[in-house]
Amino acid sequence: MIDSKNESRQRRKIRIRKKVSGTADRPRLVVFRSNLHMYAQIIDDDEGKTLAASSTLALAKEESGLHCNKAGCEKVGKDIARLAKEKNITKVVFDRNGYLYHGRVKAVADGAREAGLEF
Repeated sequence: MIDSKNESRQRRKIRIRKKVSGTADRPRLVVFRSNLHMYAQIIDDDEGKTLAASSTLALAKEESGLHCNKAGCEKVGKDIARLAKEKNITKVVFDRNGYLYHGRVKAVADGAREAGLEF
């Protein structure tokens, strides 16, 4: 049985989400990677609410020349950390959403850590 790349990611995502959950004290930082953009959200799973969100799409409107490469994804990480600090969130649980912790996903995590988020 041959699965597509996305089906394999969905299976990994389910496995990860069994273990990773966001609370009010420590919400979940989840990343989504598309072909054109990178999205990051901070979610409180107890309430079912998104507390903060950032993406290369939103940042590209403010800043010209921003692309979805490692540098752009690092800026998304720094922006999501800035938004989290505004809401007094310092600790999060990182949810890679089934993606391998490499490249653009790692760049978002590194940018968030650099800007002061702990996970």
